[in-house]
Amino acid sequence: MLLIASWIVNAVALLALPYVVRSIEMQSFYTALVVALILGFMNAIIRPALVLLTLPVTVLTLGTFILVINALLFWFVASFVEGFSVGGFWSAFFGAIVYSLISWAVSTVVFGVLDGRGQGEVRM
Repeated sequence: MLLIASWIVNAVALLALPYVVRSIEMQSFYTALVVALILGFMNAIIRPALVLLTLPVTVLTLGTFILVINALLFWFVASFVEGFSVGGFWSAFFGAIVYSLISWAVSTVVFGVLDGRGQGEVRM
């Protein structure tokens, strides 16, 4: 159940993305579900290999090269999913950053409430 909820949260984040980054287009909720699924597989299978292969550059840039890897994977998924388009590398770069921020924010709200932490209690 948690996996499906996470998938839907990522799809909602993808649907919100064109409103923030104008050169990214998402055709429908179904397309967002497909893109979220493919991005999840890419991040689970291909991204670790890319991070390992580019480890010297990542260390040299103090980890900021990870943002380039995320952008390239985001752009790659847009190249073969119909209904999802990205205007170029910089659009993919900023889109990947904004997508992760939106996904994080929505996940915090949804899963915080599902955890029972959203019950109105104040923690210091």
